Amino acid sequence: MSTSAWVGTWRPHRPRGPIAALYSSPGPKYGLPTNVGYRLHDPSRHRAPAYSFGARLAQHPDDRSPGPAYMLPPRTTAKGKDGTPAYSIYGRPRDLEPFRTPGPGCYSPEKAGRWAFPSPPVYSLRSRTKEFASDQTPGPAAYRLPPMLGPRIVSKSSAPNYSMPGRSTVGAFYQDLCKTPGPCNYRVVDANVYKSRAPQYSMLARNELPGDTTLKPGPGAYSPSTGKPQGLTFGIRHSDYLAPLIVDVPD
Repeated sequence: MSTSAWVGTWRPHRPRGPIAALYSSPGPKYGLPTNVGYRLHDPSRHRAPAYSFGARLAQHPDDRSPGPAYMLPPRTTAKGKDGTPAYSIYGRPRDLEPFRTPGPGCYSPEKAGRWAFPSPPVYSLRSRTKEFASDQTPGPAAYRLPPMLGPRIVSKSSAPNYSMPGRSTVGAFYQDLCKTPGPCNYRVVDANVYKSRAPQYSMLARNELPGDTTLKPGPGAYSPSTGKPQGLTFGIRHSDYLAPLIVDVPD
């Protein structure tokens, strides 16, 4: 049995030309718009009309149409009405009455009276009708002609009019001037109303700062001369952890 891993005479070698399987490519995946369907269709291509079957609407459940079954009249063919002639029997109509035109001897022009011949005016006196009681027409005395004197003449220009009024108490020589208001009765308008407002100041009471209200000892409360004065010494700092110094060593 052969220990070689290759079968036959084939051995690995450098390819003589490019092999497509050795190179990676995107394949048939392009970013162009589709030409199938209605949505996202290519705008440069013709798009055919699209139709769909919609669901039955729920807001009209009571509509029931007859469908394609129609009640056609009888004797109706695919080309229209049947061509067989039909006849019916009706009653005889009545004859029209002739015109009854009057003849020449039926006229009486002498009876025309004032409508055909000139006649003087005719008047008559009648009683007052019932409807006359509700009429609100003014009588002859209700009309008033324009006056001929004064400034209200319609057809003429009026002359100047003068009148003598009563004596006035204001501005006359006998006017009581003591009743006129004095200088103090006039109210002076504040200048801040019609001019720029001036700055305003006010004087308030002095404010005290909050302080400590506790009692403090004065200078006489201290006694520096009393008590034992403390002395100062120089010594060695001792520690509890140091061993004692042994000077006398026994023999």
